[in-house]
Amino acid sequence: MKHSRTLSTLGALLVCCTQAAFAQDSVNLMEEVIVTSSRIEMPLRQVGTSVSVISAEEIQQRGFNSLFDILRSQPAIGVSNAGGAGKITSLRIRGEEGYRTRVLIDGIDIADASAPQIGPRIEQVMSSGISRVEILRGPQGLMYGADAGGVVSISTAPPQQGLRAELSAEGGRYGSQQITGNVGAGNEQLEVSLAATDYQTDGFNARTTDTVLRDDDGYDNTTFHGRLAWHISDDLTLELVGRDVDSHNDFDDCFNVDDFSATDRCKNDYQQQAYRAAMHYSLGRFQHQLSYNYSDTDSKFYSDQQFSFGAKGDIERAGYLGSFKASDALQLVYGAELLSESINDGTFDRDRDQDSVFLEYQGGFGDQLFVTAGARYDDNDDFGDHTTYRASAAYLFTTALGDFKLKGTYGTGFRAPSLYEISYNGGPFAYPPAADVTLDAEESKGFDVGLVYYTDAGLYLEANYFDQSIEDEIYFDLVNFSGYLQASGDTDSSGVELIAAVPLPMNISLNGNYTYNDTDNSSGDNRVQRPRHMANLGINWHGFNNTLVLGMNLRASRDSVAVDGTDLDNYEVVDFNASYQLTQGLQVYGRIENLFDENYQEVATYRSSGAAGYAGVRYTFN
Repeated sequence: MKHSRTLSTLGALLVCCTQAAFAQDSVNLMEEVIVTSSRIEMPLRQVGTSVSVISAEEIQQRGFNSLFDILRSQPAIGVSNAGGAGKITSLRIRGEEGYRTRVLIDGIDIADASAPQIGPRIEQVMSSGISRVEILRGPQGLMYGADAGGVVSISTAPPQQGLRAELSAEGGRYGSQQITGNVGAGNEQLEVSLAATDYQTDGFNARTTDTVLRDDDGYDNTTFHGRLAWHISDDLTLELVGRDVDSHNDFDDCFNVDDFSATDRCKNDYQQQAYRAAMHYSLGRFQHQLSYNYSDTDSKFYSDQQFSFGAKGDIERAGYLGSFKASDALQLVYGAELLSESINDGTFDRDRDQDSVFLEYQGGFGDQLFVTAGARYDDNDDFGDHTTYRASAAYLFTTALGDFKLKGTYGTGFRAPSLYEISYNGGPFAYPPAADVTLDAEESKGFDVGLVYYTDAGLYLEANYFDQSIEDEIYFDLVNFSGYLQASGDTDSSGVELIAAVPLPMNISLNGNYTYNDTDNSSGDNRVQRPRHMANLGINWHGFNNTLVLGMNLRASRDSVAVDGTDLDNYEVVDFNASYQLTQGLQVYGRIENLFDENYQEVATYRSSGAAGYAGVRYTFN
């Protein structure tokens, strides 16, 4: 009954809206400038890769505190959250592991080098202060490192001339409260911005197996993020970005350090400091960028108020990115990177370097055909040299029905075993069969083909087919807990993405996406926590001269399995949001997450939030 009521509510809205004609004053989405695909600006109509964009307006309107709750609305993105805000969360693009996703914030790689696999802790990223997100799907090792199976590029509010500030405060269920502040100032030569977020929640009892303590598992996060741009001349700019995250998380199911008995009194402290310095220089047809990135991550875990274990990790990356524009139809993008990683957990202390160079050709033919082709060479201290490549194409044509784009991409990549994986298998806690395994690099490949239909009125329809695989995938032995093993065959992920954005009259817009994802491990079994069917449907209305905004969004998941092979819940979750502009700078807003109180689990034995209401106020001044 609950499922049918949810679907009928959204269905009625859909039928109501699709009976109307399209609006005539919308913009063509294909002219939107994309940076992530090749790390330089390109209009979407020329891009052959699969990219989706989340705007500042959508981020603010949906209102979720954690960014992963906004990212899960995008095509082919699956999220598995283990018990609420701050809990371990996996973000998978087209079914691949979350640690194969590269997440950048203003160019800073926020991967956690202290983690078993060096990947992003996406549950530690709050949505406040973010102005844009670009998501690049599929193997993208050419531009972002040979192990990148997808890229999430996040931009905060950029520095600007003049003075601008924004303050907001909100509260809601589970004792949740958040205070944010963003300020920016500058002139023609110097611009600076600073964002701060303080988020707290009591949470809820995260795990169904916690039947004795039954405590709420809370989470606190304080994040500072700053940017500075110094325009030395028209051709030379220096940029500095800094980021500091400090969080504390309560969770269930860990082990007492005295007798290794199970306990639900578990805590995790997480700190990450990171910065990026870059110089941008233009010289005629040439563009040059020198950059240096550094991040330091420190994770500590406690059980029954005693320290149980911890790890520190560092990532250091120096790079050069250049481009040469020979003509309007020909451009070369090239670069080099020096990467250093280290991890220290008290029992082992390891580090490793990897050097890389890459080159991509970009060509346009008759303003209809656009192609890219490039290769990357990586030299890893532990696993030698590897060459990976990517090619893409986009072909545009016009018919009486509208404009079309045919597109396709093929890419390859590799991932060297992480420092933790190597150390664990060679350490005192591993035993056969894992102790007898010498891990080797994983290799990946994938392609997608797609068709896009779009009109100047703003109608956008897209369909993609993708197929990608990992050879010699590394995985943890969940049967004997002996350590890390390596599959002897291919791990596959293939499927279809359907995407639509429909402008309607009366300031109504409709958007949605559906993903069919068939995933198999090397044994032919379904890969865990990967829904075969995922769908999102959203409807938004702007009224009273855009002072009132209402939105309703449906998220659905079908056919996902748990680690033990049992079926996870099928579910439909509806969220509602609203905002009203009281005066020029003052706005009140609110949302209801899980409007119909759907009871479901994305990870076996871990609860998800019930129906929860939140309200806040936002003040902006220039």
